[in-house]
Amino acid sequence: MDIRRARALTERAISEAQARFGRPICIALCDPNGFLLDFARMEGAPVRSIAISQGKAYTAARIGTTTTAFKDKLNDIGVPAGAFCDPALTPLPGGAVLRNGSGGAIGAVGISGLAPSEDQDLADQIAGWAAEG
Repeated sequence: MDIRRARALTERAISEAQARFGRPICIALCDPNGFLLDFARMEGAPVRSIAISQGKAYTAARIGTTTTAFKDKLNDIGVPAGAFCDPALTPLPGGAVLRNGSGGAIGAVGISGLAPSEDQDLADQIAGWAAEG
């Protein structure tokens, strides 16, 4: 995913957050290795959501699944996220892997600022947009 595509997804997500939730978000998009490509903080989004959104995108990219699935797996096996020896990983819902139409990972997204289930729902929606091209 190039920076133009990341920016387009960011802008679309901001519009969607305004339309569906009427509350501000922070959104981070990263490459398949978890390195930040694009970030936006809507006016009024919590400052803490800056790092949280970036951590969610990083985690989804590094783990290769949604942060909700990561959280569920950690709960199932009774292991804390810290056991992965990477302090940047977070099991907070709101991160999703972005894949192309062929299923290959092209990056990840992290959303923060809404309720956890809403963060994840929006991240999953963005992942769907990425797959559409």
